[in-house]
Amino acid sequence: MADQLLSTVPHHHSLPENYIRPESQRPRLAEVISDAHVPAVDLSSPDKSHVIAQIADACRSYGFFQVLNHGVPVELMVKMMVIALEFFRLPPEEKAKHYSDDPARKMRLSTSFNIRKETVHNWRDYLRLHCYPPEDYVPEWPSNPSSFKEVASAYCKEVRQLGFRLLGAISLSLGLEEKYMEEVLGEQEQHMAINYYPKCPQPQLTYGLPAHTDPNALTILLQDPDVSGLQVLKHDQWIAVHPQPHAFVINIGDQLQALSNGRYKSVWHRAVVNSEKERMSIASFLCPCNCATISPPEKLISEASPAMYRSYTYEEYYKKFWSRNLDDEHCLELFRS
Repeated sequence: MADQLLSTVPHHHSLPENYIRPESQRPRLAEVISDAHVPAVDLSSPDKSHVIAQIADACRSYGFFQVLNHGVPVELMVKMMVIALEFFRLPPEEKAKHYSDDPARKMRLSTSFNIRKETVHNWRDYLRLHCYPPEDYVPEWPSNPSSFKEVASAYCKEVRQLGFRLLGAISLSLGLEEKYMEEVLGEQEQHMAINYYPKCPQPQLTYGLPAHTDPNALTILLQDPDVSGLQVLKHDQWIAVHPQPHAFVINIGDQLQALSNGRYKSVWHRAVVNSEKERMSIASFLCPCNCATISPPEKLISEASPAMYRSYTYEEYYKKFWSRNLDDEHCLELFRS
């Protein structure tokens, strides 16, 4: 089945039929706003209250923001992007060793999103890795390229530390104790999706990934520095999030929307593809432990603002998310009070 990988074919001259979206579902690239304001937060600012206020505004109004001067070494970000591209340029027989279409696998190279269920595929290959605790997973990671394990594990460690720092800021921005989100989410799992979007002959007819929200708590995205592709929905309009040098894009996931009692938005976002350039992105996901109970804190519930969602475990949510198509209605709607 590894022959389904897009990255095994050097050049695609036409878009296969099973990648073509119905007319009503196409990206309408000409309507995307390319110069919209995108919130950016400088985490090195000495004015911590201003940083917290910026994060609160971005989470409330946008559901995402970019972070600058975040503490993750720039050279490590560059190495991670280089090693990721090297992996996707390996010979087909080398990549085939890691191929699986089973979503339950802790490490898998696959294509599209959930190829077993879809009727229309997405123009993407991806390597998905479980990352924490590293001693459980890193030994099974690819050993080709030779420095893959070393670079990727160092990168995951830095990103995890950034994630906890951001969860602390988000807790404070809601008027909660700094450690609230980190503690309620339990011993958080960490996953990574290394996405490869090949050049696409007809990008107006398909997606790299269609519109979706993230089922986890927090997503930290490293964008390709040279190629745009991420778009987010704001006021029913798609806006392009162009890469900023050495920045990460931070997405609020479904669990933070639930835990904030709907004050913060899990943003709808999508990836579009390019006819002239291949594109990489590396998404890191902080996920609640499976047994974590997701329920808004008492401090955020009142007569005027009752609980929007019933209590549930993350395991229950994640199973429901993976049983559906990526672009179905918001999965949180199934958990409303």
